Amino acid sequence: MIDLYSWTTPNGRKVSILLEELGVPYTAKAIDISKGEQFAPEFLKIAPNNRIPTIVDHETGMHLMETGAIMLYLADKYGQFKAEGPEYWRMVEWLMWQMGGLGPMLGQVHHFVKYNPGKSDYAEERYSTEAKRLYKVLNTRLEGRDYVAGEGRGIYTIADMSMWPWVSRFEWQQIDLNDYPNVKDWYVRIAARPAVQRGYQVPKFANDVPMP
Repeated sequence: MIDLYSWTTPNGRKVSILLEELGVPYTAKAIDISKGEQFAPEFLKIAPNNRIPTIVDHETGMHLMETGAIMLYLADKYGQFKAEGPEYWRMVEWLMWQMGGLGPMLGQVHHFVKYNPGKSDYAEERYSTEAKRLYKVLNTRLEGRDYVAGEGRGIYTIADMSMWPWVSRFEWQQIDLNDYPNVKDWYVRIAARPAVQRGYQVPKFANDVPMP
């Protein structure tokens, strides 16, 4: 059994979507970051950076923080949703792109454009411009492809799962997905998956999956 400590954020949803796709038993434990529950001493024991999500795998005794590490661990343990051979590293490449670029930059857009508009024109322009650049990068990668990694048209992997929850907040980012048609098709394709619909609502219902 796996315990997932999470909240209704893009980072949290990455892992709940993967767990739902894997179809393995897990228990979702809500860590309400709006109430500062991530700073509780007992949570610190399994999450040294005081951030969600974190998992505890009672079968192996492993506990992990950081979504990239968690997703690689689960994909490896269950042998699903990962590319093979040289394409494995293409999957890792795009997973790292999400962790180092797409997620952090879109998070800054949320902070300055959605939650603190008017506080810093410079920050709003800087991060909005970078968000559009990153959407363009993803749109280019998806030209003629269904997913970001794998041969041919690609295969659905943890790299896609890591990006999708961030793109699901396109409205927060003031992004029109019609400007990025390959991203839009990819987004809708993944949103239609039942496991994605379920994982989006972990650890509680927040809102329906946004659709362009």
